[in-house]
Amino acid sequence: MKSPGQLSKIFKIREDIPSKWYWAGAIVTFVLILLIWDLVCRLSLIQSIFLPSPEFVFTTFIQLISTGSYWNDIGISIYRVFMGFLLAAVIGVPLGILAGTFKLSDSIIIPLSEFIRYMPAPAFIPLVMVWAGIGETAKILIIFIGSFFQLVIMVADDTRAVNKDLIYAAYTLGAKRWNTLIKVIVPALMPRLFITLRLIMGWAWTYLVVAELVAADSGLGYSIMKAQRFMNTNIIFVGILVIGLLGLIIDRLFVLLGRVLFPWSGGDR
Repeated sequence: MKSPGQLSKIFKIREDIPSKWYWAGAIVTFVLILLIWDLVCRLSLIQSIFLPSPEFVFTTFIQLISTGSYWNDIGISIYRVFMGFLLAAVIGVPLGILAGTFKLSDSIIIPLSEFIRYMPAPAFIPLVMVWAGIGETAKILIIFIGSFFQLVIMVADDTRAVNKDLIYAAYTLGAKRWNTLIKVIVPALMPRLFITLRLIMGWAWTYLVVAELVAADSGLGYSIMKAQRFMNTNIIFVGILVIGLLGLIIDRLFVLLGRVLFPWSGGDR
């Protein structure tokens, strides 16, 4: 049995706790939400057409994943998210590093990014359809637009967070400007950059349904919107839960990869 002193340590600000306590808290939270959901349905507090029971959603999930078409929806959605994310990362990371390193680059890149990031991605759909048509490129561009400007600003902040003492030490040892950038600043920001990319991947998933509004005939977002027309809320719930599950799996893979690549940084759970 835990002593009062041990229990109080669990509630200390930013204090580490045993992994078993952490995972117990996570599991209990999910189970509690599931039980409340089930209880609401059993007591008929909300009509089933608006809130299907967990059993009905699970049955629908099993039925859907047993069909090849739903796996195709999952595959095409993963492709769109990853392509939009990769495009944002390939362009946004270098721009963010430049903005965080040189004030002139900051003045050119950051104010524009700050301005555009407040524009809702769905507002760009008509323009994207004019510029890129209604094919895969348009859907990837919507995810790119939703992720890119946030990424640039966050990478710039990560770059500014690099300790200036490292830069001064490099200059003292005779390093030139670009050598300092490539061999000191970039390696020093990598753990923070990896966390930023993990967060941006989460945002990319949130723009999936928006992207699949662009004349889609496949994908998880499309299946959700199609189910909404016929009030098939069970299929809507399955789509939402599958997107959440895929996002969680990818997030955990980011965490594991971060621990392998940057073991000295402490990593996240």
